[in-house]
Amino acid sequence: MQTVEAQVIDPTLLRLLQPIQLPKLTRVVIAVLPSESDERAAWLQASADWLSQAYGDDEPEYTPELVKKPNPEFDR
Repeated sequence: MQTVEAQVIDPTLLRLLQPIQLPKLTRVVIAVLPSESDERAAWLQASADWLSQAYGDDEPEYTPELVKKPNPEFDR
């Protein structure tokens, strides 16, 4: 199996970004991958969903007085 990137010229024409060695009229299968922006948006949404589950509205408020051993490297 070969993997080659292509540019979409119009809805019925692709331009390969590198040549492939196949006989004329060979049938190929094209897999369209999601754009990076679509994938990034999906990851950001998933991250936001998990973060909202980790820190919900019913999360207790932690005040400095509750800290038993302060981190000396923490910058206030």
